[in-house]
Amino acid sequence: GVIAYSSGNHAQAVALAGKLLGVKTTVVMPSDAPEVKLAATRRYGAEVVVYDRATMNREELAAKLTSEHGYELIPPFNHPDVIAGQGTAARELIEEVYSLDMLLVPCGVGGLLSGCAVYTRHALPHCRIIGVEPSTADDATRSFQTGTLQKIHNPQTIADGLRTESLGSITFPAIQKYVDEMITVSDADIIDTMYYLWTRMKIVVEPSGATALAPIFKGLLPVKGKRIGVILSGGNVDVRQAGELFGAIQE
Repeated sequence: GVIAYSSGNHAQAVALAGKLLGVKTTVVMPSDAPEVKLAATRRYGAEVVVYDRATMNREELAAKLTSEHGYELIPPFNHPDVIAGQGTAARELIEEVYSLDMLLVPCGVGGLLSGCAVYTRHALPHCRIIGVEPSTADDATRSFQTGTLQKIHNPQTIADGLRTESLGSITFPAIQKYVDEMITVSDADIIDTMYYLWTRMKIVVEPSGATALAPIFKGLLPVKGKRIGVILSGGNVDVRQAGELFGAIQE
């Protein structure tokens, strides 16, 4: 069997792949992950092992289970094949629109940003590549700015998929080499952007998925006359929780 750890997208992908291929899958997920993510992963046939973000380390738990049961680990970000797969998001976008002046990508552990940055840098050398993080989970931004890997234990942000401790040994140097800029946005900005996507564009995204659009929606970047690409990654949203988030917005 195989094992993975993730709060959402990777968890479901591994579970579904295991179901299609007839391979037993175990996924380590945080106990406070949105119920919609936990339920979907279980529906795809995975055994879900939950852990407490505040007191346990998911990598250590996965390593322990791997040792005990002889599983094959499929990491969610820090693996060349996984990064290349996530980079196909940028590839498909660029193949469809041909040219971009700027590409914005959300960043947690940096797999999606690394993959998109590597492809975009080669396909569109002059495109400005920007990673976007929640301001309370800004380890990648600080790592990028200082050149030293920064960590935040159990960061608190509404963007569940971006609540990660640090970049990986592959994603950190890739982001340093290929990304032009890192920007942070507040949870309030993320919620406002998510509300706009839901109500005006009819796109259902979770907070993590809306994060990369927030700098544009909030006017934090000069974009006049530019062709902008944005990766909206993540639709694993609890609609009841979303209603509560939207309820606080003053229109």
